[in-house]
Amino acid sequence: MFTQRFSATCLGARLARHLAVHRLDLWGFPYGGALSDAAASVVAELTANAVTHGRVPGRDFELRLATLSYAHGDTDAAHPATLRIEVADTRTERRPPSPGALVLPPPDCETGRGLPLVAALAARWEVVDRVPVGKVVRAELDL
Repeated sequence: MFTQRFSATCLGARLARHLAVHRLDLWGFPYGGALSDAAASVVAELTANAVTHGRVPGRDFELRLATLSYAHGDTDAAHPATLRIEVADTRTERRPPSPGALVLPPPDCETGRGLPLVAALAARWEVVDRVPVGKVVRAELDL
C-alpha cells in the first residue's frame, strides 16, 4: 500500500501522478505499460478533480494505492487481482455523481470528461464517505 498527502494545487496533482507511476514501477508494473498508463490517467483525473472541485483552503488531498489479492486455485498463495486507487478530499457538499448517474457533457463543452474517462479505464469506481469528513473517489483496475 502507498499513501501520501499532497497540497490541493495543480503541482500537488502532478506530483501525485508522478509518484503513482513510480510506485507502480517499484511494484513491478513498468513505466509505459498498459496498467501504468491507465493508472496515470485515472490518478490525473481524480487528483485534478480533488484540486478543482474538492479543495478546501488549508486542507490537502490524499492518494492511496493498493493491490488487492485473492487466493488462486488449490494453493493458499495470494496473487494480485486489482489495483485500487483512492483520492480523498475534505469537501462534503460537492460530490461527483455516482457511476449510474454519470452523464456525458455536450460535444462543445470544454469540461466534464474526467469521470467518463475514469469509468472507461476502471473496472469499477464509486464515491464513498470519508471519516471523519469528506469523500473518497475509489477506482479499481483489474490486473
